[in-house]
Amino acid sequence: MKTSITIEEANGLLKKYLHQEYLLEHSRETEVIMRALARHFGENEEIWGISGLLHDLDLEQTMNNLEKHGERACGILEEEGYSIPEMFHAIRAHAENLGFLGVKRESKMDYCLAATESVTGLIVAYVLMRPNKKIEGANASSLTKKFKDKSFAAKVSRELINDIEKVGLQRNVFFEMALDAMKGIASEMGY
Repeated sequence: MKTSITIEEANGLLKKYLHQEYLLEHSRETEVIMRALARHFGENEEIWGISGLLHDLDLEQTMNNLEKHGERACGILEEEGYSIPEMFHAIRAHAENLGFLGVKRESKMDYCLAATESVTGLIVAYVLMRPNKKIEGANASSLTKKFKDKSFAAKVSRELINDIEKVGLQRNVFFEMALDAMKGIASEMGY
């Protein structure tokens, strides 16, 4: 079993197991924010980024059976020859709010992954409601206003986003970091 994974290998797995454009985009967005958080906290940027990239690797398989979400992603990675405990725990724990796996968020990476994958939905919804549908010019204070409106992007977990504060990062700083990271891939994403 391999105890590490390269970004090239991770992208290959992503293309093998995910085909829906929105899932590929969400995975990429989660990756870049996780990389920014890793840099901020002085953590391993590669493992954090790849964990973000692959966290929903199983979603097309588990869409109608979310009880297996996270667990199946780790199963796929094991079947592909990988054993990366830190990444596997974060992937399982990001689905803690679903309540099926019993894997609790414990590490900084666990909390960051759950908050990050949730904030991407809020940011994309915010960008889509902007007149020009572009992320350029988007700012944390406007995003905070949308965040406080519970009817806006109602399916996005505010609780998971707020949990970023459990790792010592204020939500508004997190919003700035997430927006900056996503602005860095705006041309790739088309926003």
